Amino acid sequence: MLFKFKSAAASDLIMLEADARKLLKIMLGDDPVQGIMLADTLAARIQTLETAVAQDEALRKRLAEQVASSAGDADEEDVPLDAVRLSQRATPMLKLLQRSLAENSDVVWGV
Repeated sequence: MLFKFKSAAASDLIMLEADARKLLKIMLGDDPVQGIMLADTLAARIQTLETAVAQDEALRKRLAEQVASSAGDADEEDVPLDAVRLSQRATPMLKLLQRSLAENSDVVWGV
């Protein structure tokens, strides 16, 4: 299933279900299939998503340092991280939210 995010400020953003649900859960605490983020809440949503991205990057850096300091004692398979960074998944959403905030436009989504 695909999620389609729409805003009058930018072109549509289409995401795979798993990725969209992950971002919605970070921003909203739940992952409704359909919904709306009002323009006056976008600044908080952007901050929440940027904080999650920063935490993910810090975790990746810490785990990479642990693996490097182990010098082969730990297998890289023991590191439970996605191959694709959260920042890569979140960047298109952040751009949509930032443009929508700049133009005071709501963001809606559905399947």
